[in-house]
Amino acid sequence: MRICNRCIMDESDPNIVFDEKGYCNHCTNAITNLNNSVYGLDKDMKKEALRDLIGKIKKSGEGKDFDCIVGLSGGVDSSYTLYLLKKWGLRPLAVHADNHWNSKEADENIENLVRMLEVPLVHEKVDWNEFKDMQLAFLRSSTPDSEVPSDNLIFAILYKIAKKHGINYIMAGYNSASESILPKAWSQGHFDKRYIKTIHKQFGKLSKVSFPIISNFDRILYKKLYHIQVIKTLDYIDYNKEEAKQFIQDNFAWKDYGRKHGESIYTKIFQEFILPRKFGYDKRKAHYSSLIIAGQMNRGDALELIAEPLYKSDDDLKKDINLLCE
Repeated sequence: MRICNRCIMDESDPNIVFDEKGYCNHCTNAITNLNNSVYGLDKDMKKEALRDLIGKIKKSGEGKDFDCIVGLSGGVDSSYTLYLLKKWGLRPLAVHADNHWNSKEADENIENLVRMLEVPLVHEKVDWNEFKDMQLAFLRSSTPDSEVPSDNLIFAILYKIAKKHGINYIMAGYNSASESILPKAWSQGHFDKRYIKTIHKQFGKLSKVSFPIISNFDRILYKKLYHIQVIKTLDYIDYNKEEAKQFIQDNFAWKDYGRKHGESIYTKIFQEFILPRKFGYDKRKAHYSSLIIAGQMNRGDALELIAEPLYKSDDDLKKDINLLCE
């Protein structure tokens, strides 16, 4: 397959386009988007933007128990985000959307962080039979979107709890440095309620589910009626994931779970086995390409890493497949 001369995206994305230099549309668009966002501001302007943001958040929280909310998965990005919020003098409410697929390391990370940082935690657990039926419906539908139910659930719960407590700011552990590139063909429809419900109606066994499903229209209403907005928190600092990981390991007994999004057992199985085996999509290509564009990874190193197998051993793969099928 043809591969980009600047990042490592290739024709496993059916919609990729290359220019005369051999650069792909993904890294070209990522560079433009990064330069036109908070992430692309120079150091002084970014500090000023952060001061303004903190001031707005504190003002919005006057007279309330909390001034912001953060989804906590136990992963690097959300864990470091929670630390930053406390460092900035904010009063966050941590929320964990539990879909029953947490790794042991993720659970321990969440417990240690909220205890050591003294942050209240809302642990929102969905009905297992219902969520299992939704995930099975997506697997039966043979779309590459099996992560959509989990991603949608997280934000549906965050918006619901933000509204309940009158919180105006959802501080997302999103960082453009490692997430600026992701082909739409590999996953989409994260906030398409009709799509999610149609997949479940056609391929699920239950007539309905009780957990919330949120649409893009719902998100607009939350913003217009309740003034709730999502902030890409990590774009306001010079974020380096490896440095952040080392910091939380040293200071909060944080435990590593392996690859990106490995805090969820289901995500690990889907991204490292089902997605590449069935559809030919290896999300490491997008992740490493994002890091290359951000100047945090060398292209040669990325090509070497991408050549390594996703699963280190057949025994690990068999164990995870058996766990998925239970």
